[in-house]
Amino acid sequence: MNRFDATADFEKEFKRLFKKYKTLDDDFEKFKKILVTAPAGVGRNFVIIHSAENIKVLKARMACRTLRDRSLRVVYSYFEQEQRIEFIELYFKGDKETEDHGRVKEYLSNHQN
Repeated sequence: MNRFDATADFEKEFKRLFKKYKTLDDDFEKFKKILVTAPAGVGRNFVIIHSAENIKVLKARMACRTLRDRSLRVVYSYFEQEQRIEFIELYFKGDKETEDHGRVKEYLSNHQN
């Protein structure tokens, strides 16, 4: 994996959630290490939301030590050709039932060839 990027919305969500979940920085670094070896995820904690030739959008559970046995959800895109991941959305399932479909749709319309 060559690089990680994040949308501006993701950055804002990360900062907001970091105030609430103090282990988020460290938890996120561990999550990125998993993505380095398995960018399309492994197991039932990863779900492909969208798949095209040049891009996959996935939703994953990310363990958060502050939440003990619960997890945060991370929506990200994986560009296999470029070996690049871009984080799109971060949320706690207790606050929000599912990912922002509108945001994912808009993201895809801006990143499809």
